[in-house]
Amino acid sequence: MIFREVEDRDLIARTRRGDVEAYNLLVSRWEKRVFNYLLRLVNHREDAMDVSQEVFLKAYQSLAKLDDPARFGAWLFRIAHNEAYSLLRRRKPESEMPAEIAMRGPVFPLEMSLAVDTALKTLSAEQRAAVLLKVYQGFKFEEMAEILECPVSTVKSRLYTALDLLKAQLAPVAIRKGVAR
Repeated sequence: MIFREVEDRDLIARTRRGDVEAYNLLVSRWEKRVFNYLLRLVNHREDAMDVSQEVFLKAYQSLAKLDDPARFGAWLFRIAHNEAYSLLRRRKPESEMPAEIAMRGPVFPLEMSLAVDTALKTLSAEQRAAVLLKVYQGFKFEEMAEILECPVSTVKSRLYTALDLLKAQLAPVAIRKGVAR
């Protein structure tokens, strides 16, 4: 990760000097992670693609405002988080997902993945964001607090509550699979 940060800093410096190709390299490094984060937040592929494009456009336009290039990842995810929540606020509330996941028979990897995705959708937006940033993106608590603009203690509370809820929802699936011991 240190090597990537050094390379990101170099690409940021080159972009600030007007090298558009350097920014394209930054985008290619980060676009998959940002898109996957957005997809799990907004739950719609086309919306995630649109928001992702908006995120990278805003990041490019605001790159001069980035104080610490070593914090590029957290800064970029903060933009992504804000854009996703702007979209969610504009969207009409969708119907709630069922609180319990009903699965029958043996559970295969694809079914488990679908069960996890369904369970994630039952979490509050704040809880889901905490899980996505920690589990799927690997951010540290301090970085998550920066992205979510809240204290580290709040991030931890949201994450652990969410993980408990996911565990309760997914435990029946694991038991049927024979994973629980």
